[in-house]
Amino acid sequence: MLTITAPAKLNLTLEVLARRPDGYHEIRSVIQTISLCDRLSFEASRSVDIRSDSPQWSAEKSLVSRAVNLVRETSGASQGIAIEVSNRIPLISGLGGDSSAAAATLHGLNQVWKLNLPQERLIELAAQLGSDVPFFLRGGTALAEGRGEVLTPLPPLPHHRVVLVIPDVPRLPGKTAKLYASLNTSHFTDGQITQRMVQELKEGKEPSTLFNTFENVVFAGGSEIKIYRDHIRKMGAPHVHLAGSGPALFTLFKDKTQAEELYTRCKRQNMETYLVETSGCTERVE
Repeated sequence: MLTITAPAKLNLTLEVLARRPDGYHEIRSVIQTISLCDRLSFEASRSVDIRSDSPQWSAEKSLVSRAVNLVRETSGASQGIAIEVSNRIPLISGLGGDSSAAAATLHGLNQVWKLNLPQERLIELAAQLGSDVPFFLRGGTALAEGRGEVLTPLPPLPHHRVVLVIPDVPRLPGKTAKLYASLNTSHFTDGQITQRMVQELKEGKEPSTLFNTFENVVFAGGSEIKIYRDHIRKMGAPHVHLAGSGPALFTLFKDKTQAEELYTRCKRQNMETYLVETSGCTERVE
């Protein structure tokens, strides 16, 4: 049996530059993997069987199933596969769990079915599954451009601890597309915030500014997520940002004690909270 970890991600910056003629949006984003991971186990089988330990997870709606179908269609493979998904990343939370699982599936099938597909081909397949999927083939720290599929590896972010809070709000499929649709030209930026972070990473410096343009929409008015953000700030968080399209919120810490203290405060108030770390592009086969 082959087991591959599928890490979650944070968008340290997420700028939308313009709406593209193809209906997508042109973005610039610095993306970072973290130590919160799903695990996918692969075993040769006569049929395709995909299961999860989470009752909320649906194989039919997951990119894992789409990845299996895409690989079979494009490679001509006729073998079966049994995939067990151990879910730890909160579903539909802005942390990229489904995209990461899809990337892990591409890696897993390539090995179990002995397809010997080069990395360049895996990237092409990943881009057909979703804008975030190519990033997860490597992970670590990267600059994402285009609609998110044009990637440039970056020097690693200096190590941080991360406190994640998942607000108790409805998490609906398709929320990312709805958020993009709700943006107007006043929310567009020129990419300089991201460029500044890229330069800081290249110089080994701490990022000076985290940014996510979706916060202009998600934190508007008296939204529930904004109430969570403000409350976490009052509990001592130096900053609180939206993870991707949310609703997950995160705070970065250099100091271990400060991270643990905020994590404990949030847990005591019965918030769904995780204490994790930033991670590099390491080998994920277990």
